[in-house]
Amino acid sequence: MISAGHAFAPVGMVDFIPRTRLVFGANAVERVGELAAELGGRRVLLVTDPGIVKAGHAQRVLESLAKAGLHVSLFDRAKENPTTKCVDDCVAMAAAEHVDLLVGLGGGSSMDTAKGCNFIHTNGGRMQDYWGVGKAKKPMLPLIAIPTTAGTGSECQSAALIADEQTHQKMACLDSKAAARIAILDPMLTVSQPHRVTAFTGIDAIAHAVETAVTTKRNPLSQMFSREAFRLCVTSLPQVLKHPKDLEARGRMLLGAAYAGIAIENSMLGAAHSAANPLTAHYNIVHGQAVGMMLPMVIRFNSADPDALRCYAELASGPELATVKGGLTSALEALLARLESLLNIAGFPRSLSECGVEPPKIQQLAEEAAKQWTVNFNPRRVEVADFVGLYESAFNRRSDGDLV
Repeated sequence: MISAGHAFAPVGMVDFIPRTRLVFGANAVERVGELAAELGGRRVLLVTDPGIVKAGHAQRVLESLAKAGLHVSLFDRAKENPTTKCVDDCVAMAAAEHVDLLVGLGGGSSMDTAKGCNFIHTNGGRMQDYWGVGKAKKPMLPLIAIPTTAGTGSECQSAALIADEQTHQKMACLDSKAAARIAILDPMLTVSQPHRVTAFTGIDAIAHAVETAVTTKRNPLSQMFSREAFRLCVTSLPQVLKHPKDLEARGRMLLGAAYAGIAIENSMLGAAHSAANPLTAHYNIVHGQAVGMMLPMVIRFNSADPDALRCYAELASGPELATVKGGLTSALEALLARLESLLNIAGFPRSLSECGVEPPKIQQLAEEAAKQWTVNFNPRRVEVADFVGLYESAFNRRSDGDLV
């Protein structure tokens, strides 16, 4: 599919240690007690949120852990976009119960709360002390991650994303010791998701696959995971939105999200996520929606880079949206058309104006986006003025992606 005469750009170095064991299958969650015991756990803290408790998933985990003879405490106050206060509350329970193993059950927020708790419970200090890479000096407790959404891929990442309670600034705290030892991927747990959560998280997983495929840190390994994640998710999301109880499609989404998480771990993200975070902070636009709305503009912006254009075209070839041999530009347009179609199927607003974003605020949003960590890995350099242009392009759009 790629002409023999093409001069390949240098690819990044690979240093891959699979830190997280993946256990996949329907009802795999029933093994959590057995797996926790294998890791030497005796006193377990289950970190989750009220919705997961209400759905009955937490009870299944509690029963499995108890059946294995483990003492279990429940922290069920994780919340969307977890803050330093949420983490501090979790740490207080972990200390009081003298836990030696953590289980994060839920979406990315529950898993991030468990990771954040692990940092402070084992290493002390405040979450702000770990903003950055590799700042924890002491070992951490074993963590088992059990996602109930197919989106963030947090179960396969070593980062805890925690917002400062006062400033609302999201802090990415990365350390290989924070990665889950085991991720349990049970598609049965995702069937109970509301339609809107399936849509938000599914688009987020697709955005992860797309962004990791083109970053400056991409390498042959990360691109393998990016492409397979994209293939699985882009073909399965319409099916799970139309037929929520399709367990096979749910499983493909869950695997795709996990693979995208592995890609992030090895390749990082780019400008679409940088642009999305200020929208969430100022307008409470759900992360998956925010990143999905900004992604087409960022793809168009990045496609001016020849290597990024080729990566996008190769991504489109996986689910046979187009072929590289048919032309890079036509493959790019096919990729964008499919993404626009998925955003419409998900039922997202297509313009920032529909989400209440005010034009005078765009400059501030752009300045904040330019300071996001992920912007450093975008294939094209993005300045404040570029983010202004991206937000303005997203301000008034039709459902077909064109400007009004």
